[in-house]
Amino acid sequence: MRKAARKDKKVRFTALLHHLTVDRLRESFYALKRKAASGVDGVTWQEYEPDLQEHLIDLHSRVHRGTYRAKPSRRVYIEKADGRQRPLGIAALEDKIVQQAVVTVLNQVYEEDFLGISYGFRPGRSQHQALDALSYALQYKKVSYVLDADIRGFFDNLDKSWLIKFIEHRVADTRILRLIQKWLSAGVMEEGIWSETKSGTPQGSVASPMLANIYLHYVFDLWLDKWRRQCAHGDVIAVRYADDLVLGFQHRAEAERFLKDLGERLSKFGLNSIQTKRV
Repeated sequence: MRKAARKDKKVRFTALLHHLTVDRLRESFYALKRKAASGVDGVTWQEYEPDLQEHLIDLHSRVHRGTYRAKPSRRVYIEKADGRQRPLGIAALEDKIVQQAVVTVLNQVYEEDFLGISYGFRPGRSQHQALDALSYALQYKKVSYVLDADIRGFFDNLDKSWLIKFIEHRVADTRILRLIQKWLSAGVMEEGIWSETKSGTPQGSVASPMLANIYLHYVFDLWLDKWRRQCAHGDVIAVRYADDLVLGFQHRAEAERFLKDLGERLSKFGLNSIQTKRV
């Protein structure tokens, strides 16, 4: 898969589901955090493990027959540094297993596509590497103005229809697409009440970081690469970690133009607010 993805950046993969074997589901189970909170199913990692083989054979069968149903995420809140509450979605255990397996498969494709400026939630990449790359660029490039920003409410406002269109650039296996759509449409449970989520992907789920990176790869990374070549005359550096953006510009006028153009670009894809930390 990875060789094919590297060889042809336009190839669409039509047969991916067969990679979701019982063995891969087992690997995915053991890749999960063992002490993580349970979802709406109330099933913990420790409770699922004793009859693991039987559980996984049944799960594998349901996924491949198309009878697997995603459960809603259990919504919880954590306090942010500024005192605001950040909503998180905790998926049911079997949803976590299937999501982890799909992410493992899709990584083989998208790690050949994602650009070097993207550091968040990628295999072999970390926050420390993002900071190192930023430090190096600031030291050795002609940067006089820094834009430090994030996309406000990104995970809540991500447009699902655009996300599926972006994924379809590379994935033509309708069974994988249906799995992703099931997770996106499963909704959330809060204090026993189910609610539909018309936009966004639950922050905190196993698949969300991958889906977020795919979305921003098309909405931001590729667009930035083109903007830099067509609009900038001075040096421009960039590091993205999920929805956090840091850019450096040689010229103030180009920094201001970029901020304006970025706002217009994001609004086209359902992202209407940029929180600027400094420029």
